[in-house]
Amino acid sequence: MTMTMEKAQLNNQSILASFSLVQEIDEQAAEIISGGYDRFTIKNETEGNIYYYVNATRTKREFAKPRTSSVWTTASGGKIRFDTDERDDVINWKTYNLEDGKVYAFRENKSTSDPFDIELYAVG
Repeated sequence: MTMTMEKAQLNNQSILASFSLVQEIDEQAAEIISGGYDRFTIKNETEGNIYYYVNATRTKREFAKPRTSSVWTTASGGKIRFDTDERDDVINWKTYNLEDGKVYAFRENKSTSDPFDIELYAVG
């Protein structure tokens, strides 16, 4: 039986498509088995420096500078611990669990009378 060039190309495309499908399924299975990754963005919308940790890892710098943002990717969920007071000599830690795909922003906490209080808000 003779195979034409057109049939050979169609056969090769079919084989390649099968390999691609298997590779995609393998990648999805690996992510499910490993628990996947969480990714979120944290912005500092205040005028002060903010000290915070995600999963016990400190920010990429000593602190988050004013008007900056960081994208975090983690395999173990997202737990943030941050200082709710912008002053360097006052430390008040607060902890939250972060959700995958969300954007968070540090902003002035207007529910307190202390002008140095900040809070973390989900913004997207």
